[in-house]
Amino acid sequence: MPALPTLAVVGATGAVGTVLCQLLSARRNVWGEIKLFASARSDGRQVRCRGEELTVQTLTPEAFDGVDVAMFDVPDEVAAHWAPIAVTRGAVVVDNSGAFRMERDVPLVVPEINPGQTRHRPRGIIANGNCTTLAMIVAVAPLHREYGLRELVLASYQAASGAGQAGVDALHTQLGKIAGDRTLGSRPGDVRQAVGDDLGPFPAPLALNVVPWAGLLADDGWSAEEMKVRNESRKILGLPDLKVSATCVRVPVVTGHSVAVHAVFAAEVDAESAREVLRNAPGVIMVDDPATGEFPMPIDAVGTDPSWVGRLRRALDDPRALDFFVTGDNLRKGAALNTAQIAELVAKELTGR
Repeated sequence: MPALPTLAVVGATGAVGTVLCQLLSARRNVWGEIKLFASARSDGRQVRCRGEELTVQTLTPEAFDGVDVAMFDVPDEVAAHWAPIAVTRGAVVVDNSGAFRMERDVPLVVPEINPGQTRHRPRGIIANGNCTTLAMIVAVAPLHREYGLRELVLASYQAASGAGQAGVDALHTQLGKIAGDRTLGSRPGDVRQAVGDDLGPFPAPLALNVVPWAGLLADDGWSAEEMKVRNESRKILGLPDLKVSATCVRVPVVTGHSVAVHAVFAAEVDAESAREVLRNAPGVIMVDDPATGEFPMPIDAVGTDPSWVGRLRRALDDPRALDFFVTGDNLRKGAALNTAQIAELVAKELTGR
């Protein structure tokens, strides 16, 4: 039996890297040695992982020698530089950035949907999806298999942590500035005045507000985040011509992305049958009893692994369409968990265990 593979976590001290280390401590152990890497400012820092205090190292090409699988959670430009280096040193890279997701020769994998794609990696790189896409697609895929998906109309409600620690810090800072003033939000400009210029990574105040924008500006008024949801959904589901229209909105939630989904199918759908499909779907939990106030909400989904789904009903004007609401922890299934699940598939392939 082959020895357990060596794992590297690149970006181990970031928000998602921290969750990755927590997951490695909680999930079934399939790894031998674990190495942690981060930027030079974290060099020498001690991080607890799998019951051990591990020392964070600075990235060098030689650091990947002997590494079998490397999980990357770093900015796109860092991944674009270092992932190919890790591959040349013999590692399979599972990358959580957006650097490689839409490359034709890089599989974009969600283990509940297309796990076999992990074996088709001509560049030695497997991509992880965008956090908003991942929360939603785990619920959409089983419905597609049952009814044949034709179109998605989506509105996201994205947490501050989707913009990194800077987003979380900005939200808490703004909440501190407005706390106690019950008049705020009743006059034009009063929230902006109270918050001041400290907007963090957002284009407007997030406290007491929703901001209908996430990501950089793309073509024709669309945001890059909206284009990611469209393009990644097509690639993961294997539907290159799928109609997708997304509006991405930032909301004053710390962690937990939500998506309101209008899905149109080839066949007529029944709400109760669709619920049964989702009840049996891996990575999904149904929370759907409006009569008792049971809805999928980020304050309940945070810290958990599944995508929570509810408010499911057949569209009033189209018997082929379903409307439902999905929420999930964007730092777990939306990032760290999906990365870890992909890496575990590679570990199984390498060891046969």
